[in-house]
Amino acid sequence: MSRKVHCVKLGEELDGLDFPPFPGELGQKVFDSVSKEAWKQWLGQQTILINEYRLSSLDPKARSFLMEEMQKFLFNDEDVDMPEEFKAL
Repeated sequence: MSRKVHCVKLGEELDGLDFPPFPGELGQKVFDSVSKEAWKQWLGQQTILINEYRLSSLDPKARSFLMEEMQKFLFNDEDVDMPEEFKAL
């Protein structure tokens, strides 16, 4: 039986993540209030950001940028900072 959460991003009662996506307070917040579907949407956005901005997961500035964008996307219902050259299909 899957765990249900009231998803802050999608505003519905949906299946929750199986485990926190990363350690710490923010990881627990995501686990408690973000659905699998919203997390999947974020991973798609994150992939675009990594590819378009050519980010390295080893760079602390890149990780910080992605964490800020994730919080905007999931919790603040703000637009993610997409590169000017990016054109959605």
